[in-house]
Amino acid sequence: MKNWKRAAAIAGVIVLLGVFCLPMVFAFGTGGDSENAFRGALAAAIMVPIMAYILLLGYRFFGRKKPGKEEENRMIDNIIFDVGQVLMQFDWEGYLKGFGFSPEKYEKIADATFRSSVWDERDRGLYEEEEYLRQFVALAPEYETDIREVIRRSYDTISLFPYAETWVKYLKQQGYHLYILSNYSQYMLDHTKQKMAFLKYMDGVVFSCEVQELKPEAAMYQKILSLYGLKAHRSVFIDDRKVNCEGAEALGIRTILFKSMKQAAEELKKLGVE
Repeated sequence: MKNWKRAAAIAGVIVLLGVFCLPMVFAFGTGGDSENAFRGALAAAIMVPIMAYILLLGYRFFGRKKPGKEEENRMIDNIIFDVGQVLMQFDWEGYLKGFGFSPEKYEKIADATFRSSVWDERDRGLYEEEEYLRQFVALAPEYETDIREVIRRSYDTISLFPYAETWVKYLKQQGYHLYILSNYSQYMLDHTKQKMAFLKYMDGVVFSCEVQELKPEAAMYQKILSLYGLKAHRSVFIDDRKVNCEGAEALGIRTILFKSMKQAAEELKKLGVE
């Protein structure tokens, strides 16, 4: 099929070149009719490409394009990724241990920050960062100075997984539409977005802080479906948290509970994504 299209394209180029050369042929002609012939050839040289272009547009807009065999058999069109612990590593424990706090202090600061409900709610983005910082401090006011420093540098907990960009790029090359659906605070996004090398391959991105919704709430999933016109049953969502997968499943989205890139790739393969 590719050889046939190449041959047709070459033939078309030769015909068009021939048409464009006609005016020059008649320009050097002799006889009383050479001028009229030249004008006719010139008109043809102008009109033929125009008509060819019109026919091409008509084919693109009205021609019935049959889907390829692989496309017809696909179960999945859209792959939706979580970010944290799927494409980006979130190592808050290693980060917090780096401060050298005593075991008791470590636990109290962890409970006041990364393990607190404030940390999760911060991803909704309803308030300015200072308000969330005040709430963190209120959970362990005796460690205010340390908590403020821990949160200030909290973007150091985030790093790109080595496989992330290669994996996403490969799936994009296979013809899948790729999206991000992630709980993420504005502060963390502002400081780590430059690390997200995979974003350039995405067809759409939804961060919780930008839409003021959170997974596993239904509105978060409905947002990405409606915003990009996705069909739930033709989409698969990859997340490292079971509760977030369950939220997606409630809306008819297929899911993969992420444990490793290899495991997720195998699960995608079962859905026909290779």
